[in-house]
Amino acid sequence: MPDRVYDLCRQRGMSVEQLSEQSGLSHDGIMVIVLSRWTPSPTERTSIAEVFAVAPNAVAWGHKIPIRHLYGHGPG
Repeated sequence: MPDRVYDLCRQRGMSVEQLSEQSGLSHDGIMVIVLSRWTPSPTERTSIAEVFAVAPNAVAWGHKIPIRHLYGHGPG
C-alpha cells in the first residue's frame, strides 16, 4: 500500500517546513496535504514526489477525513 505524505516525512525525518522549501509549495498548502485534508493537483503531486524521489503514483494522495454533506438541514 502506498505511503501518505505524512508517513514519508516521518520516515525521512523531514518537517513540513523542509518539505515546503524543497517542493516550492506554500507552508499552508503542504500542511493540509500532510494532514490528508486536501488532495493536491497533479503539479503539486509531482513536486512533492520529486522531493521523496518516488513516482507520484507511489504516494497515497486522497482525503483521510470523510467528506461530510455540508448543505441542507440533515436527516429528518
